[in-house]
Amino acid sequence: MSNSLNHKQQHNLKQTLELKPNSPLWKRVPTKDEYGNYLGDFMIMIPRLKAASSDHQKQTLDKLNAVLHRYQEVVVFADLNLKMNLLWISVRPVKGVILDIVSAIIESVPEAKLISDRPPR
Repeated sequence: MSNSLNHKQQHNLKQTLELKPNSPLWKRVPTKDEYGNYLGDFMIMIPRLKAASSDHQKQTLDKLNAVLHRYQEVVVFADLNLKMNLLWISVRPVKGVILDIVSAIIESVPEAKLISDRPPR
């Protein structure tokens, strides 16, 4: 697999980072990449972002955008639901990448929290 994204992939990433009203998430989230590989996904909560000033919201979005662009080789989809303060990210199946992205987001936006489920006992 090539280390660089083709023009279409770069364009698709840019489109998913725009702010615009969309259809329900379950209709838009990809489950497989262009090669048929299943994608991983995770959610991050950013408490009180909706209630924050527009300047703070923009600064937070700029920080998130910078992190996602650092990982543009593996980030396939990103959606920020400001109403729910939730960021959904879908990634290519690369070992350890979710932890790397989550760590980078929390470093840039300290109030961000990974939403996870308890592992089965």
